[in-house]
Amino acid sequence: MANNPGVTIEISGGGSGNGIKAIIDGTTDIGNASRFIKDSELNHALGRNIYPVPFRIAYDCIVPVVHPFNPVADLSIDELKQIYTGEARNWNKFSGKNHEIAVISRDTSSGTYEVWEKKIMDKAAIYPGAVLKPGNSEVVTEVSKNPYAIGYIGLGYYNSLVKMLSVVDGIKGQKTNAAIIRFEKENDLPIDLRLSESLITSLTDKYMEQAGHQE
Repeated sequence: MANNPGVTIEISGGGSGNGIKAIIDGTTDIGNASRFIKDSELNHALGRNIYPVPFRIAYDCIVPVVHPFNPVADLSIDELKQIYTGEARNWNKFSGKNHEIAVISRDTSSGTYEVWEKKIMDKAAIYPGAVLKPGNSEVVTEVSKNPYAIGYIGLGYYNSLVKMLSVVDGIKGQKTNAAIIRFEKENDLPIDLRLSESLITSLTDKYMEQAGHQE
C-alpha cells in the first residue's frame, strides 16, 4: 500500500459461495473460491450483466484431521463416509478409544464442504449432530481442543495442532500430490473477477508496463 496510499483494500472471508455471491452482487471486484462457479450462479450473474472470469491459481488438498493424541492413523473413504453420515459413532470401530466421535464439518456455503460432499459423501447428508464451522481455521481450533474430534481442512491450514489422516492407499495430502493431481481430494482454486472497464484498463496498463511495452 506504500506505493498506492490512496487505495483501500478490504478483505473478508465466509466461504466460496459468499465470495461468488459478492461478485454477482457487485460488492467486490475479486473473489477467491475453492470451486468453480455453478451454472445457476453464472446464469444469475449474466442476468445482471455481470461476467465472472475464473483464473486457476493453485491446487488444494482437502485432508481429514484429528487430535494429535488420537491413535487412529488412517481411514478409508467409506469409513469417513460412515463417520460423517452418523452411521459410525464410536472411535472403537476404527481401533480407536471407546468414545463417541465428535464430527466437525464446514457449513454449506463452503467450497471445501462441496468437494467433501462430492468426493467423500457421494451426496449423502451430513450427520445432523455435526458441528458446522465457517472456516478452516475454526475447524483446526475445534479439533485441536477435542481428543475425539474429526474434521477436514484445506492443506494450507494444516499445522501441528492437529494430525492428518491417510486416506488413499496410505497417501497423505501434500503439495506434491496436489501438484501432480494424484491425491484423491485435490481441488482447483479459482479466482473470479468482476471485470469493469476501469479494472481491465488498470490491469492491462500494469502488465504492459512490466513487460516493457512501448507505443
